Amino acid sequence: MLRFEIRPAVPADVPQILRFIKALAEYEKLSHEVVATEALLHEGLFGPRPTAEAMLAYQSDQPAGFVLFFHSFSTFTGRPSLYLEDLYVDEAFRGHGLGRLLLVHLAKIAQKRGCGRFEWSVLDWNKPTIAFYESLEAKPRPGWTVYQVTGEALARLAEETLE
Repeated sequence: MLRFEIRPAVPADVPQILRFIKALAEYEKLSHEVVATEALLHEGLFGPRPTAEAMLAYQSDQPAGFVLFFHSFSTFTGRPSLYLEDLYVDEAFRGHGLGRLLLVHLAKIAQKRGCGRFEWSVLDWNKPTIAFYESLEAKPRPGWTVYQVTGEALARLAEETLE
């Protein structure tokens, strides 16, 4: 069994985080959507007002995976929620329990921070990942569909006049 170390990301990790993001996007067939840069990631993770956090996993000195997450707030629970934006395990380290270890690590953070929820999204076609999540007793939210406004549609919406 391989042993992994998980630690919070530091600014010097930004290039590795971007490599993991690009590898995840390739796996998810979404490489065309990646517009993140090292500068943008640095600002979001370590700027004056960080909006997300990341943890990296290592096996010896080899980067093995990462998670990127942030807090939202649940009006129903009256408590913060921890939202997992991305989890990626390098192909060479899959099948050794690292994905589970990363989720357990985040669950502990959520508990320590008083979160009422720990949630994430998964692509419908990604059956192996769905099976993995369900093995952890994670359940989909029936009746809920994720919506988003991006790019030009976001710009148009933001330009609307409020009268």
